[in-house]
Amino acid sequence: MDFVIDQMRQTDWKQVLEIYYHGMETGNATFEMNEPDWKSWEDWDRDHLEECRLVVREGKRVLGWASLLPISARAAYQGVVEVSIYLHKDSLGKGVGTNLMQALIEASEAAGMWTLQSEIFPENTGSLKLHEKMGFRKVGYREKIGQMEDGRWRDVVLVERRSPHIGLD
Repeated sequence: MDFVIDQMRQTDWKQVLEIYYHGMETGNATFEMNEPDWKSWEDWDRDHLEECRLVVREGKRVLGWASLLPISARAAYQGVVEVSIYLHKDSLGKGVGTNLMQALIEASEAAGMWTLQSEIFPENTGSLKLHEKMGFRKVGYREKIGQMEDGRWRDVVLVERRSPHIGLD
């Protein structure tokens, strides 16, 4: 499979949203079940860090995307971000996720981020394995932390990766 990883563009929005909807359909990728909180590129653009928005392309087709969200506006947490990574269902098991996560890690470190974190449903074993493979460690288990739109409470596994390249003395 030949693919390239580059910066997400506004013209990718339709495919990015389609991949997100595929994740929603699994029931194990996001708390959202119907419509995302961000309904337009402008909404999404406002919340996600510009320097760390990546897509995997095979020709004109987007196979997956990843981005970072700040966890806090406070200066002390400026290097701590939440990872979003979503793959097209047809690209699973083909190395797309590994390559995309590696590129995201490199982009985050170039931007001065020192901690990447993700909250993953325990049932999403593929995502947990990818994060572990890429150096994330389990740091917690949050029981009934969020409620699905259908009323079900869900648990998440909290994982994080600390950059070995940023001085954390």
